[in-house]
Amino acid sequence: MSDPRSTPDPDRVTQDSKARVVWPVADLNRHPGQSRDRQVLFGERLTVLGQDGADSYVIADKDGYVGYVNTAALGPDTPVTHRICAPATHAYTEANMKSADLTTLHHGSLIHVTEMVGTFAQTDQGFVPKQHIAPATHPETDIIAVAKLYLGTPYLWGGNSRLGIDCSGLIQAALIACALPCPGDSDQQKDQLGTHLPSGSFAQKGDLFFWKGHVAFAADSETLIHANAHHMRVVFEPIDAAIARIQTQGDGPVTAHKRLVRLG
Repeated sequence: MSDPRSTPDPDRVTQDSKARVVWPVADLNRHPGQSRDRQVLFGERLTVLGQDGADSYVIADKDGYVGYVNTAALGPDTPVTHRICAPATHAYTEANMKSADLTTLHHGSLIHVTEMVGTFAQTDQGFVPKQHIAPATHPETDIIAVAKLYLGTPYLWGGNSRLGIDCSGLIQAALIACALPCPGDSDQQKDQLGTHLPSGSFAQKGDLFFWKGHVAFAADSETLIHANAHHMRVVFEPIDAAIARIQTQGDGPVTAHKRLVRLG
């Protein structure tokens, strides 16, 4: 049986057009009007496959995730030049931090810069601080440094932004920022990312630890960084303590320890 998260339902496909997300964050749902499975961010590109009332049936370019998004959150497929490299930023009415802010943009959002004005970049969303952007063609190189940008972010099931993120959202945000392909959910990540290590292997920075329904990065040989529902935020946690805690709370043992080919 095909996975509806990665395989469009042919009965729902009535068109094939490109669009960009124009809301700061939009929920991506399995069915119209239901709760989120994942989220998409400003500037991310989607293929619109069909319509159902106020929702569009889409597939996200970044990871092939299929679902429904509010059609009002979509706009034209305009070019992008830069990405937001800070945890979040504001777009202002003028190239002045004291001017009125127009919107908030989150890490990983894609924008089109038309001009540099002093210490700001002019975009169709307003003026964004130059310190908070990087060329879209220049990825990050350290996945754990990216993950650390999210420390303290509230846990949010299906979340993909600085407003709220879940375990697999954190993994994806870090890998995609480093131009490494990454699916959206932890079971997909377990199946598709890295190579398996024998049980008891020493952890290395960038390793992935999986449990049933959960995933975490090794920040170093002794510490995890993960978004988890115990702390309800992104935290550092000693690896041995996390393994014991998760086992004790009834969520089982580590199901896989995997190493990415490219480490940051």
